[in-house]
Amino acid sequence: MASRKEERDRRRAERVAAERAESSSQRVRLILGYAVAGLIGLAVVAGLAIAIASGGDGDSGDGGGGGGDAPELAAINPNVGFVGDVEGDGREGTPPPPLRVGDLQASAEAAGCRLREDLPDEGAQHFSDEENEPDWETNPPTSGDHYGVPTEAGSGALADGAYAETPALSRAVHAMEHGRVVIHYSPDLPEDDQLAIKGIFDEDPNGMIMFPNPEIPFAVATTAWRQLLGCPEFEGEATLDALRNFRDVHRGRGPENVPIHVPQ
Repeated sequence: MASRKEERDRRRAERVAAERAESSSQRVRLILGYAVAGLIGLAVVAGLAIAIASGGDGDSGDGGGGGGDAPELAAINPNVGFVGDVEGDGREGTPPPPLRVGDLQASAEAAGCRLREDLPDEGAQHFSDEENEPDWETNPPTSGDHYGVPTEAGSGALADGAYAETPALSRAVHAMEHGRVVIHYSPDLPEDDQLAIKGIFDEDPNGMIMFPNPEIPFAVATTAWRQLLGCPEFEGEATLDALRNFRDVHRGRGPENVPIHVPQ
């Protein structure tokens, strides 16, 4: 029969063995936890890398190359015309104030703008040289011969939208023949004035085209087929009223109206 000392030694040995086993088990669990956390971290990093890589690579069709990557606020609509490689104007315009003068003639006079309606029709023959600029009778042009080929979207007319650069004016003339209203502004205008004009475009962009034009003799002008509003100065709310009224009176009234579609 074991002595009391031997019994104590046996129990102590069993206790030490149990403590060592528990400690080893805890170490294993800890190591496994670190391993799982590491794998999760690697998965997150890999996911971010894939998202970044795929984010810069989305190329959409644009009816002619280029501007398909234009920001959403440019509202370029390749369904109704040719886009080409002219950069879109994705700036967010300043929301316009409520309309104060709802009559086109009265608002033009209040803003010091010259309104010329029902101008002579200068013709509408198509040519295939995009660089050709006929000797149009008005600046900016309101009618006349223009670029057009049946193999391009909209037969080569400029697509609805806001552009950061001046496109081929002959395409813009073709777009007016399709019932579009075009806003031209001097690139020398202060940024705040440009954004105020962009706000008119943003408010209702369908059937609208907007771009800078360094050749116009105005601060801002807007045109439709055989119609012209030219403003020597930008007079804030008064000018915005005139631009809005011109849009609402003359949009969709070209000799070859192409339906105005909401951009997809």
